[in-house]
Amino acid sequence: MYTSDVLKTAREGAEVSLFGWVYRKREFKDKIFIVLRDAKGIIQLVVKRGSKAFETAERVTIESSIRARGILHQDMRAPGGFEVIVDDLEIIHLAERFPISRDVSKAFLLDIRHLSIRSRRMSAIFRVRSKVMKFIREFFERNGFIEISPPMIVSGACEGGATLFEVKYFDDKAFLTQSWQLYAEALIFTIDKIYTIAPSFRAEKSRTIRHLTEYWHAEAEWAFATIDEIMRMEENLVYEICKRTLEECKDELEVLKVNLEKLEKLNKPFRRMTYDEALKILNEGGFKLQFGDDLGFKEEKFLAKDGPVFVYAYPRKIRAFYCKAYENNKELVKSVDLLVPRIGELSSGSERIDDEEELIERIREFGMNPKEYEWYLDLRRYGSIPHGGFGMGIERLLTWLLDLESVLDAIPFPRTPTRKYP
Repeated sequence: MYTSDVLKTAREGAEVSLFGWVYRKREFKDKIFIVLRDAKGIIQLVVKRGSKAFETAERVTIESSIRARGILHQDMRAPGGFEVIVDDLEIIHLAERFPISRDVSKAFLLDIRHLSIRSRRMSAIFRVRSKVMKFIREFFERNGFIEISPPMIVSGACEGGATLFEVKYFDDKAFLTQSWQLYAEALIFTIDKIYTIAPSFRAEKSRTIRHLTEYWHAEAEWAFATIDEIMRMEENLVYEICKRTLEECKDELEVLKVNLEKLEKLNKPFRRMTYDEALKILNEGGFKLQFGDDLGFKEEKFLAKDGPVFVYAYPRKIRAFYCKAYENNKELVKSVDLLVPRIGELSSGSERIDDEEELIERIREFGMNPKEYEWYLDLRRYGSIPHGGFGMGIERLLTWLLDLESVLDAIPFPRTPTRKYP
């Protein structure tokens, strides 16, 4: 039985048997207090001097695995309002001296991530992460999308060659995927609305609170998508995730001490502004930007300081090669970023080019070889249609949603330019 189950059905004098790990231990002359941790919470154990369990309790160390049997007793000073008066205590494994204390650095905690994940905080984060994955899947399924599993090993760039991880592929070379998007575009001709939740890889040497070299991507692609529909779909998805997290993750949000106000007050529609309008706001706010300048972390945070905001109609030269241009202004493309407070870019989407000649021109414009994208160009030769989609970083979403310091906290074993262990 989990500690949370015991506390939810607790009654004075009930007999319980629990398995878990020693989270805290305090010794007094006549009794020992042990806080037992399991996968779903904590509960206080009390071992009194004179009981057969006292000698065993003296021996246990932090993170030792134990089994405890005893009687529930109500005490509002204890976590959850009940404690267990222990009759029998068994050590399953006696832990060595645990290396984590209150004064260790964040870098050290990452060095021993395999141990530092043993906390109520990390457990709560990963439980919410699991729920968020579920919310995303249920949202897309309800909206008629089919989940597809894309390849992780690819032959070319989706976002840019400079951020590709190259891998030896027998006698040839290949790359780790940056996004499923090019393959998703092939699939919409057989399944018109598709989504995935899968890893993506970027060989970026950025060291910010929002960058990982390996992260999880929720992506969607569908036939005949317009830029307005893409924004509405993203908006509805993010709104639903926030509201369902608020409703279904109450215990975890309490453990994480999340500021619930931003979730409670979140409303649709999110603000929308063009790139030109964003430049005007930024320059009025003290920035010095010209048309064609990309928006960085500081600029994005400034625009989103009051809540989520869509920025769209970007200059073509600062957007990916596959973004479709506006019919009345070829220098602007139908591309959109959703920005959120503290994080900046949460997701990015666009209408895709559906004309072969235009796509070839854009590929060359980016200094790439159209022959390397022959299969992708084929999609424009056999019944091409307008289409589009978006991708959202799961770790960025969780960092914003849960008020985390960094995306490093939003994934069990983060990968960065300087960290691939453990």
